[in-house]
Amino acid sequence: MANLTLNLDKLKVNFLFLKQLFEVKEVSWGVVSKLLCGNKLFLQELINLGIEEIHDSRISNLAMVKRLNRSVQTVYIKPVSKKNVGQMVEFADVSLNSELETIKMISQEAVKQEKLHKIIIMVETGDLREGVLGENLVDFYERVFELPNIEVIGLGTNLNCLNGVMPSTDKLIQLSLYKQIIELKFGKKIPWVSAGTSVTIPLMLAHQLPKGINHFRVGETLFFGVDLVEEKVIEGMYGDVFELEAEIIELQEKPLLPIGVLGMNPQGEFAEIDESLYGKTSFRAILDIGLLDVDPKYLITSDPEIEILGASSDMLILNLGPNEKGLKVGETLTFKLKYMGALALMNSNYIEKSVV
Repeated sequence: MANLTLNLDKLKVNFLFLKQLFEVKEVSWGVVSKLLCGNKLFLQELINLGIEEIHDSRISNLAMVKRLNRSVQTVYIKPVSKKNVGQMVEFADVSLNSELETIKMISQEAVKQEKLHKIIIMVETGDLREGVLGENLVDFYERVFELPNIEVIGLGTNLNCLNGVMPSTDKLIQLSLYKQIIELKFGKKIPWVSAGTSVTIPLMLAHQLPKGINHFRVGETLFFGVDLVEEKVIEGMYGDVFELEAEIIELQEKPLLPIGVLGMNPQGEFAEIDESLYGKTSFRAILDIGLLDVDPKYLITSDPEIEILGASSDMLILNLGPNEKGLKVGETLTFKLKYMGALALMNSNYIEKSVV
C-alpha cells in the first residue's frame, strides 16, 4: 500500500515562519485544516504546534478537533446547509455567513443549545463566490446584529477561489472601509477584517497589506510554503511537508509506443503517437497507486529523469528511460505533491498516512 507522509520538522518550520510574520504585523490567524480530511493523527500534530484556531469546511473534521482539544476555536468556512445547522453550532464556535435566513436558523439553534455563536459576514469583492454585495451590507448587518445568541466578530472575503480574482490593496481597503462605516453607524465594534488567505500573504511580504486587515485564514502556504502569486516556495519555508511513497510492482523494458489499433482509453482520451519513437524501447515501471487515489498531474517526480506516462484506476505508469539507477521491483519511489494531489490522497482510504 502506498504511503503519504507528513514531515513534522518541516511543518514546524513553516508554522513558526508564519507565526512570526503575523505577530510582527499584529495579525490574528487560524489554520485551514480541510486538506487533512479529519485525519486524527495529523490534526493532533497540528494542535501540538500550539495552534489556537482551526478552520474547516467539513463539520465532521471540526468535531474531531473538538474531541482532540476543546479549547481550540473552530471555524466553519462555508455556508451551512439547513439540515446541518444543529451540528455546525455544536462543533463550530465561529462560522462564515452570507445568507440572512441561514443566520436566523443559526440564531435559533444557538438559543436552543444555550450558546453564543460568532459570525463573520462574508462580503463579495469580485471573485463571485460567496458574499453579500457591498451596497447591501449595511442593511444586511442591521438585520443580523440584533439576533439573539449571535455575535458578529468580523467582515471577511474570499479572493482567487473561483474566478482567479487576485487580492489587491484597493479591494482590501474597501473592505476595511465597510467595517468603519458599520461601526460608526451602529456603534458596534467589529474586531476582525478577515481578508487574508494564502494568496494574500505575498501582499504582506511586500508590505502592501492595508493596516485594517487583521485576520488571516491560512492552509496552503502552511503546508506547501508557497507564494501563490509567484507560484514558488517562499524563502525560509518548505514545499515538501507532504510526500508520497509508492512501490514498484512491475518493471520491464517495453516499446515506447502501443501496438495495435487504437481507440479511446477509459479516461476518454486518444493516445498521441510520435512516429519517431517506433522501434524504440525504455524501462517502464508500474506503481501501486492510481486514479482512484490521485490525478497524476498533481504529482511531482523526485527524479527529473523519470516521466509520468499516465494512470489507470489502480496503477501509475512511469518511463524510467534506460533505468541507469538500476531500480527494481519492490523498491519505493517518492513524489512531491501539489495541493490537490495531497487533498486527494488524504481522502483516499487506500493510502496509509504517517508522520516522519
